[in-house]
Amino acid sequence: MTSSPHALIVGATGISGTALAERLVGEGWDVTGLSRSRTLDLDGVTDVRVDLQSADDTRRALSGQAFTHVFITAWVRGATEDENIAVNSAIVRNLLDAVRPAGSVQHVALMTGLKHYMGPFEAYGKGEVRDTPFREDEERLPYPNFYYAQEDVLWEAAARDGFTWSVHRAHTVIGTAVGNAMNMAQTLAVQAAICREHGRPFVFPGSQTQWDGLTDMTDAGLLAEHMQWAATTPEAANTSFNIANGDVFRWRWMWPRIAELLGVEPEGFADAPRPLEQQVAGAADDWQVVSERHGLAVEDVDQLASWWHTDADLGRDFECLTDMRRSRQAGFKESRTTVDCFARVFDDLRRRNLIPPL
Repeated sequence: MTSSPHALIVGATGISGTALAERLVGEGWDVTGLSRSRTLDLDGVTDVRVDLQSADDTRRALSGQAFTHVFITAWVRGATEDENIAVNSAIVRNLLDAVRPAGSVQHVALMTGLKHYMGPFEAYGKGEVRDTPFREDEERLPYPNFYYAQEDVLWEAAARDGFTWSVHRAHTVIGTAVGNAMNMAQTLAVQAAICREHGRPFVFPGSQTQWDGLTDMTDAGLLAEHMQWAATTPEAANTSFNIANGDVFRWRWMWPRIAELLGVEPEGFADAPRPLEQQVAGAADDWQVVSERHGLAVEDVDQLASWWHTDADLGRDFECLTDMRRSRQAGFKESRTTVDCFARVFDDLRRRNLIPPL
């Protein structure tokens, strides 16, 4: 690695990208943050706005820059998995083609997730699902998945251009990011604030399997540390990794603790799932009232909560947790306690005036 590494973070305004940018800046890296429509506005980060679906725009936006490390933490959701494959493989291809002329890239890290083992949204857990804990050496599932397409583009470019690579399969990521489409911690915090406004209990929205079964999650800060480690550790080169906090829990244990952190009365699973999209049908108006009452920084509930994503995660009717031995054997020993991660995010949301005080 050079004495002054220069990172390009794709998706710098998302949960994972923001945490990674903060970490690398703190470690003394030069950091360029790439986003399609917003800027990170973090000291030490140079912002670039470009739509990676355009090969020409991507090439122009990154022309003349020499990055040593590229971190891909963003994706675009299409209406079908075929669209997901077309768009997201093109994003990776356009990006790697644009940084190729400088000949400076040493490592590219790609963030994916556990849909690698469970299938894409169209077939999410409906067909063949690998036994838990999910292990990185499992064969791919026998149907299309945009994660697989992204990996194939990455591996082809690495073989062509001579950089090393890593793939990071995170579970549900715990972190803070306004405008992110998949953000459970913020979603639960908004749910709790609306419950407090109406004096309602904090109702678990998911399935009995999730309520009673074991699961895990991934802290955004831990994911950032893992990506930096893999990008700078020879023993981690050219490897796909699961990345989760290292503890496991049952939602029937976690839910009352989250409720306590958010100042609401918990109510667990009873008879059938009660999805958030049904529970908070009037969320836009409810949040407007909450926001005005407390003078909050964001009035648009859709910038904070992603009901569909939390319903999908907590509504799964199968167990979901990962094996971390590959990282441990390669030397990554860090871990987090998930309930503490939730507590830190809730404190951060209050500090940023994004949710009401207790």
